[in-house]
Amino acid sequence: MHHGRREVISWWMYDWANSAFILTVVAGFFPVFFKRFWCDAVDPTLSTARLGFGNAIAGLVVAVLSPLLGAVADVGKAKKSLLALFMLLGALSTIGLFFLPGGEWFGALAVFLIASVGFNSANIFYDALLVDVTDRERMDWVSSVGYGIGYLGCGLLFACNVLMVNLPARFGLSGQAQAVRVSFVMAGVWWLLFSLPLLLFVHERGSAVSRNLLKIVRESLARVSRTMAAIVHHRPLLLFLLAYWFYIDGVHTFVLMAVDFGMAIGIKVPSLMIALLVVQFVGFPCTLFFGLMAKRFGPSTMIIVGIIIYVVVCGAGALLLRSAVDYIILAGVTGVAQGGIQALSRSYFGKLIPAEASGEYFGFYNIVSRFAVIIGPAIVGIIVMVTKKAGMPSMLASRIGMSSVSLLFLAGAVLLMLAERLRKQESV
Repeated sequence: MHHGRREVISWWMYDWANSAFILTVVAGFFPVFFKRFWCDAVDPTLSTARLGFGNAIAGLVVAVLSPLLGAVADVGKAKKSLLALFMLLGALSTIGLFFLPGGEWFGALAVFLIASVGFNSANIFYDALLVDVTDRERMDWVSSVGYGIGYLGCGLLFACNVLMVNLPARFGLSGQAQAVRVSFVMAGVWWLLFSLPLLLFVHERGSAVSRNLLKIVRESLARVSRTMAAIVHHRPLLLFLLAYWFYIDGVHTFVLMAVDFGMAIGIKVPSLMIALLVVQFVGFPCTLFFGLMAKRFGPSTMIIVGIIIYVVVCGAGALLLRSAVDYIILAGVTGVAQGGIQALSRSYFGKLIPAEASGEYFGFYNIVSRFAVIIGPAIVGIIVMVTKKAGMPSMLASRIGMSSVSLLFLAGAVLLMLAERLRKQESV
């Protein structure tokens, strides 16, 4: 089956579109702004806990909805329309952050969580469309370029946002707070705008099983239980999902906690923002490089390489890091692995599943990555609290908490090797 170039490029553009939310909002400004503007009179540990629990709740909502949404998309051939619906929910909520006054932490958290649910739910359908725009041979490459382009797009927007925050008067803004709020609006508009090519030019394959909504939901529930049974019996797939759960938890914990960790060990906000930019611009070429290397060495080998990079940064880096320069260098090193791990995991999974049920299978894939955001931050939080209670200085407690994440990566690597061994045995 030949897939048009325009379709592939349009599919890539959605990564360019929605990455703005992850970088400008989730990783960049929301954690800092939440602490300083919406929780300004609160102990920093409490605001971190609020953000951590908030992220866990959003993760839970998406995890519960994922498989059903995926099944509904397959049965009703509705991947694109559901993507559009959740993209609108996410982008409009992101724009909505502009309107929340200082001190309004609960409202800010609620709107942020709705945006996160929109982002993560739309992603199920975006990932599931991978099997509609390309074939198995090119899947690793198409998936990698999507991630790479996402890094480039959000990096450009975020660079502009960082300039606005550092030089608000140049942009005709009243100060840093207004610059951050305008950045939220820009991220939302960017997301809306660059989603259009996918909505216009990408075509879903296959045909709707049913048009009646009640029938669709009934059929979807039946399919979810069938798919669960199929995953449990497909051992390489089950092991891969377990492996992915562990190591992607490590990756997500990094993305969610890096800025917070930097602030806890006394790194100033401008350096934190530079570090985030470095990750994007290192991430773009390195993700493409991982995609190319996967052709030669296979995706699982390259995922392991990425995991090793993370273990080094996590274990050694978090404990030995001394200055803002160290922090920025370590950020660059994670940028080498971050996109490659995620892109190749998506395509590795895409090749193991039946294409006609991609929405539903990617619904389960998404559950795994959503539940994966729960353990990591919880481990970090628990270890930080326990070590502080034991009388360690907060800075050391934060370091030990962050380095504990390397255990997740190691568990993931072992399970992935097992999954790959089984996959090779079964395909012989």
